[in-house]
Amino acid sequence: MITAQDACKINREVCALAPIIPVLVVHDAATARPLAEALIAGGLPALEVTLRTPNALDAIRAMSEVSGGVVGAGTLITPADVKAAKAAGAKFGVSPGATDSLIKACEDEGLPLLAGAATATEAMRMLEKGYDLLKFFPAEASGGVPALKAIGAPLPQVTFCPTGGVNLANALDYLNLPNVACAGGSWVAPSDLVVADDWAGIEALAREASQLGRT
Repeated sequence: MITAQDACKINREVCALAPIIPVLVVHDAATARPLAEALIAGGLPALEVTLRTPNALDAIRAMSEVSGGVVGAGTLITPADVKAAKAAGAKFGVSPGATDSLIKACEDEGLPLLAGAATATEAMRMLEKGYDLLKFFPAEASGGVPALKAIGAPLPQVTFCPTGGVNLANALDYLNLPNVACAGGSWVAPSDLVVADDWAGIEALAREASQLGRT
């Protein structure tokens, strides 16, 4: 079991590890370990593996064995997803939205949930349940930086991890907002570099992202 408050505390610690959490779609489980090693070496230790491929759970298992990393499961939709992700070794969970059954499953399984919200109403509903750290998704499609800034005015107690359309060009705009803890992005692990086994290239992208907002 885990409470909403404890879940948010753990996820704040995850967000504090680096300004960017890589959002990963792993098609070949054989690439999981070297991908994790490259991203961690580049300064991005918190990794979100989305449950969008048949090999996602195997990827979480492989990445969880890499020293220095904290691996979470993304695209949690159902309670079954939560149980499978926790069994595979996920340390936190990320969802595009939130349902009562998903929230309960995460709390029952002890998996800290970073639930998605795109509107003030959704954020208020999660805040009512005790969750004050949320994923802002889909960030760019939901109005981007101006929208997140506007939501922050009446809801300063809620902090977000914007994800969806975040890239190197706009990430700093998000990170400069006072209600942003970190951001999620997939650009640090482009599919062409993964297919080419260009782990040095991915490490370089990770290192660049790890320095965003830091002086």
